[in-house]
Amino acid sequence: MIALLRVDNRLVHGQVLEAWLPRLGARRLLVADDEAAASPLAQAAMTLAVPGEVSAEVRAVEAVDWAALAAAPERALVLFREVADLERAVGRGLGAARAPDVNVGNVHFGPGRRPVTPSVFLRAEELAALRRLAALGFRVEARAVPSDSATDVEEMERRFQRAPG
Repeated sequence: MIALLRVDNRLVHGQVLEAWLPRLGARRLLVADDEAAASPLAQAAMTLAVPGEVSAEVRAVEAVDWAALAAAPERALVLFREVADLERAVGRGLGAARAPDVNVGNVHFGPGRRPVTPSVFLRAEELAALRRLAALGFRVEARAVPSDSATDVEEMERRFQRAPG
């Protein structure tokens, strides 16, 4: 079962390990990222940080069997580096029926990006992708840790429009 899909540029880090995994009761962590999957060093660094009771793997987005992951008995947290990677996964069979909850936890500031939360900076095309996901039935929110208040897509849109561009 896929408990949560999370977009976070940092992939495996303290907020994921100390807050999200315990909150979700997840016993499986999947990093769906082409760059990390191509690097044995990145794979080793990420999987070594994960607690022993949680299985961890790093795969390219196209290499994930989304149906099998959704049907597995253990709760899984899936991490993506970018919104575009999540959208690619949806194009490869990851639907809201398999994993309804999308969390955008951290997207670094960069050219063309505007703040929608203190830790999430989006470009217009990323916000449009999140709207498309919501229209497909995904519950999309932004928040860094489970104890934060969730920001929905409509509020992200309002904040994006108000932010200096």
